[in-house]
Amino acid sequence: MSDHGLQNRRQMLARTGALGVSIAFAGNLSELFAGTAAAQDLGHTGYGPLVPDPNGLLDLPKGFRYRVLSREGDPLRSGEGPVPSNHDGMAALPGRHGRVHLVRNHENRATARLAVPAVEGLTYDPQGKGGCTTLTLDARGKVLAERVGIAGTAVNCAGGPTPWGTWLTCEETEDKAGTNGYTKDHGFIFEVDPADPHRSGAVPLTAMGRFQHEAVSVDPRRGIVYETEDAFQKPFGLFYRFLPHRPLGGGGSLRAGGRLQAMRVPDVPDLSSIQEPGASFDRVEWVDVPDPLAAETPIRLQDFGPRGITHAQKLEGCYWGGRSVYFVSSFARSAEGSAADHYGQIWRYDPERRRLTLVIVFGPDTDIQLPGESPDNICLAPSGGLMVCEDGNGAQHVYGVTRRGEVYAMARNAQNIGTPEEPEWGEFAGVAFSPDGGTMYVNCYTPGTTFAVTGPWRR
Repeated sequence: MSDHGLQNRRQMLARTGALGVSIAFAGNLSELFAGTAAAQDLGHTGYGPLVPDPNGLLDLPKGFRYRVLSREGDPLRSGEGPVPSNHDGMAALPGRHGRVHLVRNHENRATARLAVPAVEGLTYDPQGKGGCTTLTLDARGKVLAERVGIAGTAVNCAGGPTPWGTWLTCEETEDKAGTNGYTKDHGFIFEVDPADPHRSGAVPLTAMGRFQHEAVSVDPRRGIVYETEDAFQKPFGLFYRFLPHRPLGGGGSLRAGGRLQAMRVPDVPDLSSIQEPGASFDRVEWVDVPDPLAAETPIRLQDFGPRGITHAQKLEGCYWGGRSVYFVSSFARSAEGSAADHYGQIWRYDPERRRLTLVIVFGPDTDIQLPGESPDNICLAPSGGLMVCEDGNGAQHVYGVTRRGEVYAMARNAQNIGTPEEPEWGEFAGVAFSPDGGTMYVNCYTPGTTFAVTGPWRR
């Protein structure tokens, strides 16, 4: 996800002296993996040092290999146009006969160099340059097809998979028709069927709200969809849940509508004010959103009554684990309007107990070479830990994090988009594993590149 012009955190860390020290986790890191069937080989600290790639694309540990599946500017195999730019969030979904469907976001704004090509029946707004492309791989990882999944959307940042095998792609914008040349309102969630995009079309799921969406996660038992909002200015974003009229009804069920609610933690107007890992709140409330379409007023500015609503800066990642949903606040800065400063929080909401718990706090003693530098996309790894995409400046990595909190470098972007004197590397995004756990897929945002990484993964 792009920088959005925010202050460079590396520079801030340098000024505060938080360089060269180990990453600090406060809290119960093992809780992040609750309910997973991951292996118990938790003591390792990685796969060894990264080996420089002679081709200058991707540095990996010895024994690992990569294949480039797709690069921006190359022709889509469908013949619909060039591969769009700004590769972002992605999911790897199982297909028939051992196939894998990759659904890849393109976080294109009005100024994007390579738009998602407009395709009849798949284009929401002809002036929108964002959307998704899909790749279909056979059981051996060979690319069989590559085509447009949805077009005419804007700033498709992250999203999340559904239990019925589709991808929910999120627009991280609130631009309305007439802004930036758009002919329709933006800020919606769209469903993409990777097996047949024309089955899903380009229909905004308006009942799920119009705001600066980031990520979503679906409760596989109840069908409730949780949504994060990455609002860039105070008042910051909210944490939402969507109660579908037809929960777990399969493809198209979300179009039947539902109720959008925002989370209220009594007496906690800003989550950044909570600093102690393990802090728990048992009276979480869910308040109906007055106007989910935000026709006149952004949702986070709407009137939620005299008791208000709970905000948080930089709400990003969201995933389901065990019986709870986890969501991330990447950082908070009092200078930008937050109640307090932090370098990252991970929260868990247990819907059965209606309990919200602060699980992990990052920093402040965070090494800028480790994933305290704006950690972003995450996914569960076959080794029993997490893979974390780094989104900052300087060298960019995919890091592994074990249940014990040990951090190791898994990949480094070797594509220098700067100069030899002032090198620059694009962020990673969309890390995901194949259903069998044998391949890691990851995007380089700029230049847009999708990699498949294989090797001696621990299981």
